[in-house]
Amino acid sequence: KQWYQRRVRGDEKAVDGLKRSRDRYLEELKELNIVRRKEPELNNLTSQINGLETRLKYSKRDRDSSIDQTMAEYNKEALTIENELEDLAPVLENLEKQIEERAEKVDENQDKLNVVEDQVFKDFCKALGIDNIRQYEEKQLSKQQEKAKKRLEFANHQSKLQSQLDFEKRRNTKGQVKKYEDQLVADEAGLAELEKEEESQLESIERTKAALAEAIEDRDNFKSQSEETEIELKEIKKILSEHIKEIAKIQKLVNTQEVALEQKRAERHSLLKSCKLQDIKLPLKQGSMDDIQNPQTTQTSEQDAESLMGTNELEGMSSQSAAKIYEKESKIILDYHSLDRDLKEYIDQKEIEHQWEVYEKRLETMLNTLQRITAPNMKAVEKLDTVKEKLQETTNEFEYARKKAKKAKTDFESVQKKRFDRFTNAFEHVSEKIDEIYKHLANSPSAQAFLGPENPEEPYLDGISYNCVAPGKRFRPMDNLSGGEKTVAALALLFAIHSYQPSPFFVLDEIDAALDNTNINRVAKYIRKQTDEGTQCIIISLKEEFYTKADCLIGIYPEEDNCIVSKTLSLDLTKHMTNDEEEEEEEEAL
Repeated sequence: KQWYQRRVRGDEKAVDGLKRSRDRYLEELKELNIVRRKEPELNNLTSQINGLETRLKYSKRDRDSSIDQTMAEYNKEALTIENELEDLAPVLENLEKQIEERAEKVDENQDKLNVVEDQVFKDFCKALGIDNIRQYEEKQLSKQQEKAKKRLEFANHQSKLQSQLDFEKRRNTKGQVKKYEDQLVADEAGLAELEKEEESQLESIERTKAALAEAIEDRDNFKSQSEETEIELKEIKKILSEHIKEIAKIQKLVNTQEVALEQKRAERHSLLKSCKLQDIKLPLKQGSMDDIQNPQTTQTSEQDAESLMGTNELEGMSSQSAAKIYEKESKIILDYHSLDRDLKEYIDQKEIEHQWEVYEKRLETMLNTLQRITAPNMKAVEKLDTVKEKLQETTNEFEYARKKAKKAKTDFESVQKKRFDRFTNAFEHVSEKIDEIYKHLANSPSAQAFLGPENPEEPYLDGISYNCVAPGKRFRPMDNLSGGEKTVAALALLFAIHSYQPSPFFVLDEIDAALDNTNINRVAKYIRKQTDEGTQCIIISLKEEFYTKADCLIGIYPEEDNCIVSKTLSLDLTKHMTNDEEEEEEEEAL
């Protein structure tokens, strides 16, 4: 009985240590729950970052498109002018040559004419004292022309005055003067209106210039804001990555603490059931021994003890059943007032084991003393040996079961780690490759495709979210995309998964059913590129735009005999390839 009491006190001390550990773990769990509340803020920051990235992407695309369009128009106009100048250059050179030739001929003829005139008017020029006849002609002609011009001007002026005098005599001068005065007033009023309109047009021009200056200033501000936004995005991404790493560490710590707490609960459950099995009355402050789960008596008592002493006893139960058992046993509170103060202060496991050995030695001494005082009971010794053997067998089986459970746990954690590493390697490769493939299939650098696990800690237990941003469109859920966009997105995912561990060949059944001609050509070019790199594809298609890009065609047709039989035809298209197709293949290969 004393031995049982000492063992009970030792178990109570162990339970007290477990209780303190439980309280400490609960406090740590509360702190971790506070940290978990920051996850919505991180999600909000993530969504804001995605929105800012989308806005920045579309702003850059609009800016680049406007610049490219303007430059294209200017380049086209400059090219047209250069072509016209190149066409006019030979004509201009010919005209200049003709003009020079004619000028030379005119100069030659004029020199000949001057020589003849000098010979004819030689005596006349000598008498007048001039060098040649041309000087005389220039003086006389200029004088005669001036006289004729003045006479003509005088005659014209005289005729005008005469006609005006006759006209004034015939018409009513006062009425005409009044008409001119009215017209003058109307002209002045019209001039004033035109001046006002001119002022308004000048003001409008000034306002337009001011608006243009503001627009230029807004553009510069927007450009500076976009640069600042890019800097802020980089900082936010850096902070977000740090927070994600911190959350991952905390989540790992929480999982470790939860596993340790579960182990402590299982050990407490085993100790309580062991006490109930051995009919050890525990001093309780709250609850009763009936709250401990009753062992199932399916075989002998030894087999019951073996099953109840195992540490992995609750592994076969569901988590809901284990939680109910722990909740019921948590109401049991042990009373440690009967323990010595020194025993209550033991915390280290080595000190507890040492004290256990001391009590065992004291027990043996007392038993020896009792044996010397009273006559030995032979049946008691036999019973004691039987109990010791049973205890030893139970202890051995307990140790075997504990080692087996530990090994199973280690194997499970190893397999779980391998599973996580393999899934993570495949997921990261596919995540990096899918965006590149989707851009290639969409033929646009603005297209985006990204994957995201719903459960970052164990992604293989939950789903994977897949989203795409089609070129020239905003972000929309996958269900809202068109049939062709969904097909292109599905092909990008299929090719990205295939790129991780490529299979010998593909079999694709009518993947072009929902695609237009443009997307069919893009998908066909991508598949041709993959086949050049070593991938083999067998594709079922009914569209000419697709199967004309193949190396070989295989057709299935029915033939009627005694019954309908399916037969095949094959055609090697590489023999019928055009020069354009060969050039395209060479360019793609380069």
